[in-house]
Amino acid sequence: MTYFHFFNCAALSFAPHVIFYKATPLSEYGTWTASLKAALVFFAAMLLKMILWASLLPESDHDPALAASSHLDARQEALRAVIGAGVDLAGMRYALVHVSHRNMAFEHKFQAVGLGWALAESVSKRLVPLWVGAGGMEFKWDFIVDALSSNIELVSTVTLAALASLLWLRRSKPPALVPLIYITAALLAALPFSSSFLEHGLGWQQYEVAGAQLAACTVAAIVTWRLFSACSRQPSPA
Repeated sequence: MTYFHFFNCAALSFAPHVIFYKATPLSEYGTWTASLKAALVFFAAMLLKMILWASLLPESDHDPALAASSHLDARQEALRAVIGAGVDLAGMRYALVHVSHRNMAFEHKFQAVGLGWALAESVSKRLVPLWVGAGGMEFKWDFIVDALSSNIELVSTVTLAALASLLWLRRSKPPALVPLIYITAALLAALPFSSSFLEHGLGWQQYEVAGAQLAACTVAAIVTWRLFSACSRQPSPA
C-alpha cells in the first residue's frame, strides 16, 4: 500500500470525526475538552479490559486441544464480550457524569463523549496498522473496508453514548422503556466483540462483517431515536 493510499485511508478513517465536530453545535460551544477527556477515559477503560481479560480468561493458545474447541472459543468470546461491554458502559457513564461540563446541554454531552470515545478507539485500532501497511506497494481493499468500518463505529459509539445519557442523565423517562434502553445499550456495547467473533471465529469476510455492523448500527440508531423521542415527551417531575 503506497503512502498516498495510506493518507486516503487515514482521511477516510478520521476525517468523519472532524466533520461531525464541525457540523454539530459542538464546535460552537467549544466542547473539544470534554471529547479529549472522554478519549482519555477510553484509554483507561481499554487498559482495564486488557488486565481483566488477562486475569479472568483462560489461556488456550498453548493448548491445541482447547484452542480447537469451537464451543470453548464461543464461550470465551461471550465472556470477553461481557467484560468488555461492562467496562465500556462503566467508562462511558463516568465520562458522561464526571468528565463532561455540568453546564453543557444534555444533547451536547453525549455527542462530545461519543465523539471523543469513537476517535480514541479508531486511533488505537487503525493508526499503527495503517502506518505499517504503508510500507508495501500492493493495494489492498482490506484497508478501505476497515476505514469504512471506522465510520460505522462512530455512529454506533455516539448511539451508545445517547443510550447511556438516557440511562444516567435523564431522570424523567417512561419506566416501561428502561429495560429496552438497557437491552439496546448492552447489545450495542457487545457489537465489536460479536463482529470479532464473526470474523475470526466463523470465518466471515471483512466486508461481510462490515455489512452486519452497518445493519445492526442502523437498527440500533433508529431504536435509539425513537427512545429519545419518547423520553423527550415525558413530562419532567415536579
